[in-house]
Amino acid sequence: MLRVSQLMRVPVHVPKGGQDGDPRDLAPAALRLMGEIHQVVFSPDGRRVVGYLVRRPDAVGMIRRDDVFVALDSCVANDVGLVVAGKDGLDDAARERLQLDWDACIIWCGMDARTSDGKELGWVSDVEFYPKSGKVSKFFIGDGSVAKSLVGNVVIPGELLRGYKDGYLVVDPKAAYLELDGGLAAKAGEGYARAQYEGKQAAKKVGKAAGSAVEKGAYGLGSMLGKAKKKSKKRVGSTKGMFGAFMDEYKKASK
Repeated sequence: MLRVSQLMRVPVHVPKGGQDGDPRDLAPAALRLMGEIHQVVFSPDGRRVVGYLVRRPDAVGMIRRDDVFVALDSCVANDVGLVVAGKDGLDDAARERLQLDWDACIIWCGMDARTSDGKELGWVSDVEFYPKSGKVSKFFIGDGSVAKSLVGNVVIPGELLRGYKDGYLVVDPKAAYLELDGGLAAKAGEGYARAQYEGKQAAKKVGKAAGSAVEKGAYGLGSMLGKAKKKSKKRVGSTKGMFGAFMDEYKKASK
């Protein structure tokens, strides 16, 4: 299993012209760095990962270039990162091959979450999925950076997903009664309501400060790609784990 948070800033390469052989085994000198993953894209029904948005280095160090879409099934793990295998793994060629309705594809992380009967749950802080099929296994719902560290996340099984509506991830009403996955307050027995309130206040401050910077990106967080100009709440934190350990996990999970 992999989480979206583990993929943030993972480098993506393409083989240099004239290079043959298994992309998994190509040496760094045989690869060209395309950029780093900064978003994970889900199918229109939200139930599986279809690929990644790769942020390319600015041209001449200043001019912002468009993101590149890389299909999930075209990525293989190499010791230096992910490598795109095949000529139809990028952008329009990949979208056409996968028959994607691009404007209806979803970026879950950062989106508000609620039940189908209208109960507000928080926002999507992470998503766990099977790297080979892309199928979503779990959604992690937090309520701000402070509350997340204090009381953890609500973990919602993928089968409780009911879809996307009006800027929300919508889940079955059963999700409102799921327990937290841990956290300092949960373990220490502190009040959830207090942590929830503090988390909301912290999230508001973070969102206000980071909002303009996020809007300058190719896509805002937590949206359908066709509505990508929507205001973002906050950035998903990049992974702090060892890169080598991540690549080992990616290789194992992809088998």
